[in-house]
Amino acid sequence: MVGTFYAQANPDSPPFVSVGAAVAPDKTVCIIEAMKIFNEIKAECSGTIVKVLVKNGEPVEFGQALFLVKPG
Repeated sequence: MVGTFYAQANPDSPPFVSVGAAVAPDKTVCIIEAMKIFNEIKAECSGTIVKVLVKNGEPVEFGQALFLVKPG
């Protein structure tokens, strides 16, 4: 396990992105916690979120796809 996926900044906050949301390369889409360090993950592309592939709190691996994005 590399880290833990978090869809929102804290339990009371809305998710960073959801299906149908437009993203740009600088948009934060989630947080990955690894070794007690919280890393903001940017979209790195422009488009629309089609599917979120990971549930909040799930462990993730290096190189694992987290979202499906329709380029646009």
